Amino acid sequence: MSKRVLVLGGSGFLGKYVVTRLHGHDVHSASRREGIDIYDLAAFTAFVDELEPEAIVNCAANVGSVHLAISKAATLIRDNTLLLVNLYEAVRVAAPKAVVINPLANCSYPGSAQTFYEPEWEHGPVHDSVLSYGSVKRLAYAFAESYRKEHGIQSVNWLVANAYGPGDSADPNKVHALNGIVIRLIEAKRTGAETFEIWGTGKPLREWVYVDDVARVLADSVELEEQTYPVNIAQNKAYSVTEIAEHVARIVGYTGELTYDPSKPDGAPVKVHDDREFRRAYPSFEFTPLDDGIRATVEYYERLLQPGG
Repeated sequence: MSKRVLVLGGSGFLGKYVVTRLHGHDVHSASRREGIDIYDLAAFTAFVDELEPEAIVNCAANVGSVHLAISKAATLIRDNTLLLVNLYEAVRVAAPKAVVINPLANCSYPGSAQTFYEPEWEHGPVHDSVLSYGSVKRLAYAFAESYRKEHGIQSVNWLVANAYGPGDSADPNKVHALNGIVIRLIEAKRTGAETFEIWGTGKPLREWVYVDDVARVLADSVELEEQTYPVNIAQNKAYSVTEIAEHVARIVGYTGELTYDPSKPDGAPVKVHDDREFRRAYPSFEFTPLDDGIRATVEYYERLLQPGG
């Protein structure tokens, strides 16, 4: 059934894919680039009141690399908390029957966790390297549950692995981790660099998900009524940072030596998602194979980074 859907951050990396995946619905995108400032509560509430959305996919966030999360910790926790406040207040006032769909970063899991299993999501503090951003993503669940209890507002929350794919930023402080490796290896090949430096030890294990796979789940969620406690979008498969660099180097055609800079932070040692709950909801969901996703990402950045691209 067609619904009027608002995608916050619809001009951003994930948001653009969600907008594309919502075919058949009456889709509206909102971001600062499009003249909608979510930080301005009065103006944003008036916008929501006029639009009367039936579902809101919340892809808006101030997010970046682990280095940004450390150096701009206060800015990230302030900005992203204010986004939550204004989103749920605008929905309460202007669209209380709308379903709010939140993708939550997996850095909100305990920093000591080895496998990310939903019932253990809050069993320990987040890793210190992502204290600001990870804590806010836990707060998103608290907002969702609190506004459900008092105002009856329904939310659907998903826990998302490290996303990658075409369409992301080329700014090294804003780009997602795997895409950052792609950008740097393309440059290493072009300049003929004999070595490529991996930031950190290369040992951390990460689950990576192609951005369009996340968008497919989020777009499908506009038909759900409620899933307040978050569920993993999960493959239960992790690769080390070194393995990812090796995959990218092969696809880029870079033949130099991979080296390491252990002075840069690794973050949490392991991030792999338990997929039992996800497979109950999507038993036949097929994720984009890693090499296919990396190849599409490489092609995108090779075009973007070439002179005049």
